[in-house]
Amino acid sequence: MQYILEEIIEIMHNDYAGFQDKKGWDRPDIYRKKLAELKANESMSDADFEELIKEYLSDFEDKHMFFSKTDKVEQSQKEVGFQVRRYEDHLYITSVTQEQKLTVGMKIESIDGLTIPTLAEKFKKTFKENLHERQDWNKVLLSATKVNVITLEHETKEFQLTKFEKQTRKSIYEIKVESGIAFITFTDFLNPDAVVKLVEDNRMLLETVDAWIVDVRVNYGGSDSSFFPLLPYIMPPEGVDLTNTDEKMLFNCTEASAKRELRLLEQQLAETEDEQARHFLEVFKREWTTNRGKGFVEFDFSDILPDLFIKGTDNPKHVIVLSDYMCGSSGESFVELCKMSSKVTVIGRATLGLNDYANLSSVMWEEGFEFMYPTSRLSRIDKNNGMTGIGVLPDISIPWTPLHLKADVDMKKALELIGNVSGK
Repeated sequence: MQYILEEIIEIMHNDYAGFQDKKGWDRPDIYRKKLAELKANESMSDADFEELIKEYLSDFEDKHMFFSKTDKVEQSQKEVGFQVRRYEDHLYITSVTQEQKLTVGMKIESIDGLTIPTLAEKFKKTFKENLHERQDWNKVLLSATKVNVITLEHETKEFQLTKFEKQTRKSIYEIKVESGIAFITFTDFLNPDAVVKLVEDNRMLLETVDAWIVDVRVNYGGSDSSFFPLLPYIMPPEGVDLTNTDEKMLFNCTEASAKRELRLLEQQLAETEDEQARHFLEVFKREWTTNRGKGFVEFDFSDILPDLFIKGTDNPKHVIVLSDYMCGSSGESFVELCKMSSKVTVIGRATLGLNDYANLSSVMWEEGFEFMYPTSRLSRIDKNNGMTGIGVLPDISIPWTPLHLKADVDMKKALELIGNVSGK
């Protein structure tokens, strides 16, 4: 495992897009020592090693990095079978996938005998979020054995936590039309072909309804090329120039990252049929090939959108975008571009805030571990205008409360707004 740690340190000191911005933030010698101690005691499991690497990476304070075991054996591929969200001093059960002893609306008051505020302070470095509703409690719950829960009948009960095999996440690309409104859901932008097909299959409906409500409150990212077919509908008829002369995206084109990216792009091209998406990938392939070994370079995307001016359509007349902190990466890019349109109102909560450092590259090892790290950085960072810890802010903010478990508060507000702007 030593060579994996050393390679990751090398990546973070050279290939990572934030290596100059965060020089000296990490403490590699501490983790070299920890690894040596684990090996000496002959007590290191794959889960222990994964945790050690994640602790090392946490010093860089970048949520847009991932290290995990790719098989389904270790704890990293386990789940507690439910999701929670913090409100004040409790964790509310927001959904149940496998743990049938719990019900949506129940609230957890303590984990292994410790209150939620106590644990929040203890894991402050892990959360990196001061806003309660944005804290991710999955890691804490996975390492725990029991919780005290207040039931819907206001009784306090102790539950032993069960670790389930992690379920495969399914992409949802969906369009439903009711009462002249298109309700559109994207849980990621991973499959350009599927998005293009969805738009083409529903083109007549999309062009005739007066309003869209696009739900990306949960969106795990993917490729920006996936949502390009949606932009003409989202922009106003007079069009919008998406060019931002004050903003540059610079790619850290080291030899190592170029080799990894070109291998990945070849794989994506083999799996992608849509012509526009393939062109997007071909341009990336050309730029990585041309600029390999040159360090930070601004890619030439003029072949994709020559002037970045997108002329919109008359319909829909109004577009509501629902956002939340579970919207990240290309999902955030989508929300940010939508905000440039006069037809759009973003409702909900700020997105996750990943895109200061983006365009992930991947490296895998025979032992079954994979590491994904950003290769690009935005120039806004230099002006202290980054989105890390902030996200893309909504036009209308609706803080999360337990009321969201009883009714779709965000959707209700969206329908009210459509009614008002439509004069209904």
